[in-house]
This record gives sequence, structure tokens and C-alpha cells, in this order.
Amino acid sequence: MILIGENIHVISKTVREALASRNENFICELIKAQSNMDYADLNVGPAKKDLEGILPWLANIVKENSSLGISFDTTNFEEMKRGIENFDGKTFINSVSKDEPRLSQMSDLALEYGSNLVALTLSKETGIPKSADGRLEIAFEIYEKLIEKGIDSEKIFFDPLILPVCADQSQGAEALNTVRMLKESFDPPVKTVIGLSNISNGAVDRVLLNRVFAVLAYGAGIDAMIVDAKDLELVRIIKMLENEPKNETDNLYKNIAQTITDFGEINDLDFDKNSDEQVKIVKAVKILLNREIYSHSFTQI
Repeated sequence: MILIGENIHVISKTVREALASRNENFICELIKAQSNMDYADLNVGPAKKDLEGILPWLANIVKENSSLGISFDTTNFEEMKRGIENFDGKTFINSVSKDEPRLSQMSDLALEYGSNLVALTLSKETGIPKSADGRLEIAFEIYEKLIEKGIDSEKIFFDPLILPVCADQSQGAEALNTVRMLKESFDPPVKTVIGLSNISNGAVDRVLLNRVFAVLAYGAGIDAMIVDAKDLELVRIIKMLENEPKNETDNLYKNIAQTITDFGEINDLDFDKNSDEQVKIVKAVKILLNREIYSHSFTQI
């Protein structure tokens, strides 16, 4: 499992201010906080005005203070290019969709620098399709263009696009179905990635929802996740899924992941009904799979 830290994000007011003022100490602390990751996602938005030239500056700080790879995340092609040119480690380009000219520009850049490429299953014409079939159709169109360019399929990471559970509860399960279909539908195969925190935007008990959805996505076959590196328990759970459980709650998480892998029945899960923690986990599973109705008070019901 590839883990990508989400903690340098221009939407955060404090991060935005630190980037604009080139506060190196602040950024170094954020990089150190992501030492448990494989990559740091540098989400700088359009990188205009006081953020122009920010990616080369950030790339240099990452290189000098860590062994992390970088996921370059901007809508500004020239800024993306300057960032990748100034970094000689492992990279992601985040992201492209079906739309031109960005698809051609970014894929050419990925090919030139050997970068992994995040491809979103959307287009300006369709938006985010509601169904897994609709997202897969877009993925096929993107795939054909990328393969024609000579990009290795192993470097193509499709993002099925998670919508918040409190906005459209059906879409968590649909994203998981999309992951499965993406893993099964391409020859040679592609990889998959999700922005985990999207599932809980606007919800309460965000930490629980993120952790449980990470387990579900793992069971569906996800290859990479963009996550909050500061949630150490989340990171531990994800890594535990590939190793040995430490306690009964870990066993439950592993059983949930295996049930998803095996297309099993969630209602057949064996768990300790006297454990508040395990009851909440199973409740979250059923909500994320659209088996029970979400409410802000779901952990109290």
C-alpha cells in the first residue's frame, strides 16, 4: 500500500499563510509529521500571485529534510513542470481527467520524468458519473490515450472519486465498486488511488469514518491512499492489514477487509456486541456500504 500525506494543503488557512510567507520552519514540521508516509502531496491549487514558484521551493525542502517522494498537486501546468524539474525523487502528477489539453500536457510530463499519474474518472462534460460503469467508461478513454503515448500501465493510478457520505450515501459503495472494476478491467492492469478524507467531509465522527473506509477500500483492492499522516492510528490500521493483528478490534478490521475481498455478507460479521468500539465500527461499515441511513448522531444510536 502506497501512503501519500495530505497535510500540505492550500485550503488550510495556516498552510496557505505559511506557503505565501515561505515559512520554511512551519513547512519542515509538516514534512517531518509525514515521515510515516511514502509521498507528500503538495496541494498548492492554481499557484498564482504570491504562490508562484512555490513548488520548486517546496520540492527543495522535501528533498533536504526527508526521503519522501512528492505528489505534485496543482492545476497550473507551468508550476507543475517547474516543480518536477527541481526534484529527482519518486513523483506523482496529481492529476488529470478526460479533458484536453491538460490530459496531453500532464501525460507528456509524466512520460518525460517517469512519474506516476493520477487520473480522475470525470470530465467537464459528464462531471462525476453516479455509477461505477460511467466512471469505468471514462477510465477506458483515458487509458487508451495514455497507453498510446507509451505510459506504463503500472504508473496509471485511477481515482474513482469519493463523495462525502453525508452528501450522497450511495457513493461510498459505488466508489468501492469502481475500484474493483478498475482492477479487473485492464490488461495490462492499472492501479488505483483514493483521497480518503473526502468520504467524511461535512460529517461528524470523521476519524472513525476515515478509518473504516480505509479498511473497506483495502478489501476492494486499492493500491494507494492520500491520508492524514497525523492520524497515527489510521496509519497503524492500514499497515496492520498487511501484517498481524494486535487485538480483537484489529481482528474485526481484518475480517471486514476480507469480507469485502470475498464479496461476503457484512451482516455475517462476528464482533463483540458488548464493545462500544466494535459496535461503532460495524455501524460505520453499514453506513458506508449504504445498508443503514447516515445521521450525524449515528454513533449514539
